[in-house]
Amino acid sequence: MRIGIIGAGNIGGNLTRGLTSLGHEVRIANSRGPHTLADLAAETGATPTTAAEAAHGAQVVVVTIPLKNIPDLPEDLLAEAAEDVVVIDTNNYYPRERDGRIPAIEDDEITESRWVQHHLGHPVVKVFNGTYASDLLERPRPAGDPARIAVPVAGDDEAAKKTVRDLVDALGFDTVDAGGIDDSWKQQPGTPVYGLRGSAEEVRAALAAASPERPANFRG
Repeated sequence: MRIGIIGAGNIGGNLTRGLTSLGHEVRIANSRGPHTLADLAAETGATPTTAAEAAHGAQVVVVTIPLKNIPDLPEDLLAEAAEDVVVIDTNNYYPRERDGRIPAIEDDEITESRWVQHHLGHPVVKVFNGTYASDLLERPRPAGDPARIAVPVAGDDEAAKKTVRDLVDALGFDTVDAGGIDDSWKQQPGTPVYGLRGSAEEVRAALAAASPERPANFRG
């Protein structure tokens, strides 16, 4: 599968490592330019490129950059992607630590992933936003292993969500259907499932225990 990853931070870098190890063709981009990705490319065999080129022909595009930078992505980012491209959103809203206050998220009370979806002009599937980056490499387990971690997956497009869940399974993690994008608040920072290293049963219980009230630390 051809996969474009936009963002080469901890999550983007480790997804590059995991997905290339599975044999996927990965193109990786960041805001500093392809020349800064030479070491990651040499390590993994991924192709360093620009954001637009990473999405070109991609069947899956992973967007894993600071939320405040989403509007800076090319308007036609997905124009040359595969017709049925699946877009993965790993982002979180950190108004006090990084992103500043985003009125559309707070005043209009939409989820950060709905906001991302609006800017990209394409449905997204939210996953790995509450996963420790190191766990992507250190905690994969085979299916059925009692120590296998589960992660929530939210999205409106059921076919896209299945593609993502299959990909996550191949990476070594169980998944729990967390509902649509408007339900993805259940996995945002400050909720019980955020950062949880738990089984599918524990993830379901954490999602059910989530409160729609955004904690003060995660409000602008």
